[in-house]
Amino acid sequence: MGKARPVAGKLTPFLVPLLSMVDPTEDATQVVITAPSRELANQIYAVAQQLIQTEPAIRINRLVGGMDKQKQIDKLQNHQPHVAIGTPGRILDMIKSYDLVPSSVRHFVVDEADMTLDMGFLETVDAIASSFPDHLQMAVFSATIPQKLEPFLRKYMDNPTTIELKPQSVIADTVENILIAAKGRDKNELIYQLVTMGHPFLVLIFANTKTSVDAIHDFLKHQGLKVAKIHGGIQPRERRRVMKDVADLKYQYVVATDLAARGIDIKGVSMVINAEIPRDNEFFIHRVGRTGRNGMAGTAVTLYEPGQEDQIAELEHMGIKFAPKMIKNGELVDTYDRNRRVHRKPKQEDTSLAIRGLVKKAKQKHMPNYRKKIRTAVLLERKRNTKIARRQALLAEKRKNRKRG
Repeated sequence: MGKARPVAGKLTPFLVPLLSMVDPTEDATQVVITAPSRELANQIYAVAQQLIQTEPAIRINRLVGGMDKQKQIDKLQNHQPHVAIGTPGRILDMIKSYDLVPSSVRHFVVDEADMTLDMGFLETVDAIASSFPDHLQMAVFSATIPQKLEPFLRKYMDNPTTIELKPQSVIADTVENILIAAKGRDKNELIYQLVTMGHPFLVLIFANTKTSVDAIHDFLKHQGLKVAKIHGGIQPRERRRVMKDVADLKYQYVVATDLAARGIDIKGVSMVINAEIPRDNEFFIHRVGRTGRNGMAGTAVTLYEPGQEDQIAELEHMGIKFAPKMIKNGELVDTYDRNRRVHRKPKQEDTSLAIRGLVKKAKQKHMPNYRKKIRTAVLLERKRNTKIARRQALLAEKRKNRKRG
């Protein structure tokens, strides 16, 4: 079992040994690889095709939705592929119709298992795995190991070896990770200011929903920018056309949902903008990992509202560091640390009004009994504040647990 973030670059390391175990003289399917999205499957297929250039006898078929199903069936009936790469739904369809023969499969790879779970495909992958022989060798790759994934792993993997590919840092050193407080301002306008500041080569803007993507896209397009959009509501053929146009540099700005972060390889991204903080913190790493690649400098900008302080704190707890900035006179300038209140030293103003009144009264009347009263009042206030702090911490922990559950 391999645990690695997509940015760690794992395709070649796992494909090379798999392809080396394929016997091209055997007219049977020996390796099946599933990926939760067409884009991911296409990416794996493209890398595999490059790797077999020195071994052209190996046949690799791509089985994904959005392509002519009958052509895929005809190709399978003509010759079984040595390697089948595709999405869970299409591969299971081919196995059920027996166009893809499962009895000869020796190696099964589940790529992006956590995303497979999130997208509701785990039962389909389970059905695929159960159709293969018992002596199957299985490999599972996942950025995280959610609890709901563990029963599947226990079912098919007996004491698996876990290999974790850890990046040197959560975010590459080549990325300047900027945090901007929106403070209720129009985010579309802020995004427009950011993308027209300087001369970014290619900007990737992320939002959480199709509706948000459409709104940002339409706003930027109305401003006269060449902007594309990618989300699950766009037909596969149109999505492929958009990606080709992006690769041909016909667009400088792309607005997308997290589908792009996990499934589409967009090269040359110089800036990433998080119009919204992702619901899943892991997606933040996937998003920002789209820029600053191959030693090139990149910029990531996250817009947040005052009510999202807890989400920012969670990201910081993961080891993600932000540089607080603001837009001033068409430029990004440093601003105050949002945690400055936490780090400041207590001042006289922190003392309650009641205690300050006691101190003042004691000074005026010079009565020794007031000193005892003051000490007692201070101790009581400290106890009360400690209780309040503990109660708030417990409530915060409960809210966090509810979010996780």
